[in-house]
Amino acid sequence: MSMPALNEAPQIDAGQVISLCGVRKQFGGYRVIENLSFDVRDGEVVTLLGRTGAGKTTVLNLIMGTTQPDGGSVSVAGFDPFRQFKALKGRLAVSFQTDRLLPWRTAAQNVELGLLILGEDRKSARAKAAQWLARVNLGGAEDKYPHELSGGMRQRVSLARALAVDPKLILLDESFSQLDHITSQSLRKDFCNVARDFGKTCLVVTHRIDDALEMADRVIVLGPGARIMLELPMALARKDERIRDDYRSQIETALGGHQDGKDH
Repeated sequence: MSMPALNEAPQIDAGQVISLCGVRKQFGGYRVIENLSFDVRDGEVVTLLGRTGAGKTTVLNLIMGTTQPDGGSVSVAGFDPFRQFKALKGRLAVSFQTDRLLPWRTAAQNVELGLLILGEDRKSARAKAAQWLARVNLGGAEDKYPHELSGGMRQRVSLARALAVDPKLILLDESFSQLDHITSQSLRKDFCNVARDFGKTCLVVTHRIDDALEMADRVIVLGPGARIMLELPMALARKDERIRDDYRSQIETALGGHQDGKDH
């Protein structure tokens, strides 16, 4: 069977934005990912939850195309992210644990950077940057530099930067883990409101149960070797506190009774 051209997306289920099938990855003699399969569908917010060492970061790197699986297949927006890395430019955005803002650029200049790289003219990019800062509740902070912003505000700038390029997929890598409880809770809520208003597909990688319970349409709990220990749809849990408490208990059990999954 012939392989697709590097910028040509193969024919797959149009509703799948991420698809992993039978993925394996090994570093040296250590099998980080045993045999992982899951999908993330268009407009879905999925949380990949696991303890340190469960393979979450490796899964994220496979999806971003920065590493190649030893076996199985990875598809993102219909492309092989490793072989067709350039084809995903502008289709995928990432917000990391640290905000990674450029200290010599203002909030608006940081947000517009991705747009400028994609060829948007400066006037249009600046207007979109201001709009997205307002959408993450940072209107009026356009001209402030990172050192003038709190940690939560800097992370909002980082999220606005990810959203501004209008990606098909947003990856959040422990984006709220360095924030205090109140700031983290507020930012999770605001981000989810924006993501759902604009129909964004999101994969949230985290070790914190609160991130999963408050953000996800579906939670996938990973154990060692990136084995799926538990998978839960969250629609009912968002409406019923008793179900949410039951899900928390199930997740804690799947994580081996580990309690470090809450905000502190």
